[in-house]
Amino acid sequence: MGAATADVFYGFVAAFGMAFISDVLAGRQFWLRLAGGVFLCLLGIRTFMERPERKSICSWLRKKKRHAGMYATTFFLTLTNPMTIFSLAAIFAGLGLAGATSSIRTALILVLGVFMGSMLWWLFFVGVFTVFKKRFSHHELQLINRIAGVIIAGFGVLALVSLL
Repeated sequence: MGAATADVFYGFVAAFGMAFISDVLAGRQFWLRLAGGVFLCLLGIRTFMERPERKSICSWLRKKKRHAGMYATTFFLTLTNPMTIFSLAAIFAGLGLAGATSSIRTALILVLGVFMGSMLWWLFFVGVFTVFKKRFSHHELQLINRIAGVIIAGFGVLALVSLL
């Protein structure tokens, strides 16, 4: 949901043609990449070190805080990717759906479509993993965490290297 919320933000910016926000984000691309790269490296290390849990022994409040943290993490990660807004703007412009000639109704429908598409995409992946998670042993889940951690940290390193 965090990624879907950030996609909606960027979809809103792209659909309504808010050039000033695009310019601000483009002007801050170095800092966004730096923050995103460092964040990805830290997230990769955390994922690598994390031990998967078979059954949750957390209280309801702890689960709620964990979900809020996951939401904030994915929101921040998606928001620090300025290519999202440029991709959405290019798609909308290429289809002739955004800009000064576009109506507010069309733009709102586009933003709703971006949210629904992003939300369904991520719910699909979470659902598939939830179904198959029970079929993996603890050792296999830990191996998946380690591989994912290396890949996430690798993308963080690539983002940092791209600054050079």
